[in-house]
Amino acid sequence: MSMRQVYGKPGHLIRRAQQIAVAIFIEECAAFDITPVQYAALVAIRENPGIDATRLSALVAFDRSTLGNVLERLEAKGVVKRRAGKADRRVKALALTQVGQELLAAVEPAVERAQARILSPLAPADQATLMALLGQLVELNNESSRVPLRLVASQP
Repeated sequence: MSMRQVYGKPGHLIRRAQQIAVAIFIEECAAFDITPVQYAALVAIRENPGIDATRLSALVAFDRSTLGNVLERLEAKGVVKRRAGKADRRVKALALTQVGQELLAAVEPAVERAQARILSPLAPADQATLMALLGQLVELNNESSRVPLRLVASQP
């Protein structure tokens, strides 16, 4: 197989698209010192106060052990707090701090700019087509993921 053939493979193109998407996100959000995974975690925690790390992992489709490191960084930044759960004190319930709520509000325009930039080289109709096809591809292959997306609600 030639490199030209490699460059045309769906896995290669998806990996490159991910690299580009992360680079654009980091550039747009540089002033906020936040990664795409941290952003997703903060949004999920805001929408599910009291969620535990296992459920959070399912909501953001990110492996539990790596998400633990993400949560440690967010806690060190003062944007997330962990406290013992009401039903099981061994399980840590997650919540945004006031600083975390303010960060999410402030970063939102930068996140939207990043998403727009990712798609901006495409015509509007092509943007809609790409998003529909990516959504379909991800949904139909969800179970093949190391960490399938699971839409679960928290149980505070």
